[in-house]
Amino acid sequence: MPTFTYEAKTRTGEVRTGTMDADDEAAVGQRLRQQQLQPTKVAKKGFSFNFGGGGGSVSSKDLVIFTRQFSTMIDAGLPLVQCLDILGSQIENPAFARVLRTVKNDVEGGLTFSDSLAKHPKIFDHLFCNLVRAGEIGGILDTILQRLAAYIEKNAKLVRQVKSALTYPIGVMFIAVAVIAVMMIFVIPTFESMFKEFGGELPGLTQTVINASHFFVNNVFLLVGGTVGSLYGFSYWKGTPAGTRAIDRLLLQFPVIGGVMRKIAVARFTRTLGTLLSSGVPILDAMEIVAKSSGNYIIEQGIMTARSKIAEGKNMAEPLAETQVFPSMVVQMIAVGEQTGALDTMLNKIADFYEEEVDVAVSAMTSLLEPIMMVFIGGSVGTMIIAMYLPIFTMAGNVKAG
Repeated sequence: MPTFTYEAKTRTGEVRTGTMDADDEAAVGQRLRQQQLQPTKVAKKGFSFNFGGGGGSVSSKDLVIFTRQFSTMIDAGLPLVQCLDILGSQIENPAFARVLRTVKNDVEGGLTFSDSLAKHPKIFDHLFCNLVRAGEIGGILDTILQRLAAYIEKNAKLVRQVKSALTYPIGVMFIAVAVIAVMMIFVIPTFESMFKEFGGELPGLTQTVINASHFFVNNVFLLVGGTVGSLYGFSYWKGTPAGTRAIDRLLLQFPVIGGVMRKIAVARFTRTLGTLLSSGVPILDAMEIVAKSSGNYIIEQGIMTARSKIAEGKNMAEPLAETQVFPSMVVQMIAVGEQTGALDTMLNKIADFYEEEVDVAVSAMTSLLEPIMMVFIGGSVGTMIIAMYLPIFTMAGNVKAG
């Protein structure tokens, strides 16, 4: 989803700026107006490489600690402003501390806690702010914050599982490319010089590898530039609506990975929706929040289509089944939850089951990728080594025959 920078005015004329992830400029304007802000300037943020670091990020661990501590303080009867003051002074992350001080000042200025948090969407997302708003309205802010902390922890676990599954193959591919590049640039030319001294015609495999080495050495800057340019172009295209749709659809259809992505989507959908409903958020609002936090455009569109049919008076199970995104078991369990009036409990049970399924699926995917990557590296490096030693074996045979 593309990122937009915005400039907006409050009712008192104060100018506020920030960034927001949305489908288009109209969606940004709509969300700003929901926060009682009048947008004056909205523009798509230019592409940039993000290497992380810099001390400006807030991790999920920081957010969980803040949420749990804040819940405990509220439950103990401390005033909201005092809680923010205490936490803002003791949090180790300086970027988070600055944000909390800003939130405290906004609350003292008359804004609600949820509206103050909504001014920092990079840290407190739409889900967080809406749950806090529900807690403020229902007078159960401490309970809501405990649920939020549990949700953030489980969601962070899902993210870690995906990252751990992708780290190994990416690392192995990087090592493989580095090894092949070193052999192409340094090792093979050395063998070629030796073969020229011996004279004679080289085997076809050896000559092919030497030709590939010539091409690599002569065009190394072009290859590097082309690779960087391709990555830049792909990243830019991925940020467009068409690119997002294409990639998200491909991820769901891809062998092995597609099954894991679906399980992750189901776990996130059921956990988020269960948390929202148990916190008193209306189902239509909850469905919209869940759709925007799904992380996949195809799944988001499916949920929004189901939401529109629920708004027409249908139950939840039937529209979800029509999306063909969610497994039949999930749909049937949701139907049972609707019939028994315990939909939030049922959703959390489904989430527990699918989070365990994600554990198994990620382990299986990693186990499958390991031999594939080993075969790739062994095949690539082994082919080059055999190609370099073939002439030596041939010459040794000729000497023995002579």
